[in-house]
Amino acid sequence: MTTFPAWLALREPADAAARSRDLVDALRPLLTGPLVVHDLGCGSGSMGRWLAPLLPVPPAQQTWVLHDRDPELLAIAAEDAPPGALVETRAGDVTALAPDALSGAGLVTSSALLDILTAEELAGFVAACASSGAPVLVTLDVTGEVALDPSDPLDSALRDAFNAHQRRPVRGGDLLGPDAPSAVAAAFRARGQDVRTAASPWRLDAATGELLLAWLEGWVAAAVEQRPDLAAPAAAWAARRVAQVESGSLAVTVQHEDLLAAPRR
Repeated sequence: MTTFPAWLALREPADAAARSRDLVDALRPLLTGPLVVHDLGCGSGSMGRWLAPLLPVPPAQQTWVLHDRDPELLAIAAEDAPPGALVETRAGDVTALAPDALSGAGLVTSSALLDILTAEELAGFVAACASSGAPVLVTLDVTGEVALDPSDPLDSALRDAFNAHQRRPVRGGDLLGPDAPSAVAAAFRARGQDVRTAASPWRLDAATGELLLAWLEGWVAAAVEQRPDLAAPAAAWAARRVAQVESGSLAVTVQHEDLLAAPRR
């Protein structure tokens, strides 16, 4: 079983390849230095490593404030921070941000975060971000769309079970899962923000075989947890798919969506 830090390291190149450069191009004119960036749910810090060199402000004029509830991940993110940037870490739950937590931010970011929030938690996230007055760049929230080539009759049942698992009840509400991209766009628009979105698909194949195998394992496990009746056919399906990965004949596209929200000028 892959540990969470190892999973984040494994997916980082695919994340970097998927994130929308078009939204970064739209973001650049909104930023001036010195720049304070609050990265919410920073994990191991991959967002900063990808984004810092793309911003119009030199890294030496960037301060990254890294928020996460996991001290181990915060330590990894701080140790491997964007070269030249100043770094501050804040341990805590990003679903319970204080009203002034993002004070002074010039940019707020998150990656692969919003689909694991409930609607109530998303409302708090959007309120905190909007109150900062800063543009917000969120990336890699799942849409629930997955395409496997070659296809298999069991694909759709596993996809639907996985998506239901992503919407399971937790913390007094239901996770947003694949509904997160539309929900966050609607929430920012309701606050009068300009919103742009862009597709950010993972494209997995023989060149990303280790990640593809890990993704398959997690996808099937979540689907079977949601629908135990799928356990036997899913095991046979997984064996076929692993063989295809090993032969280099399987390609998978996992759709995500990125969003840029900013106060109207």
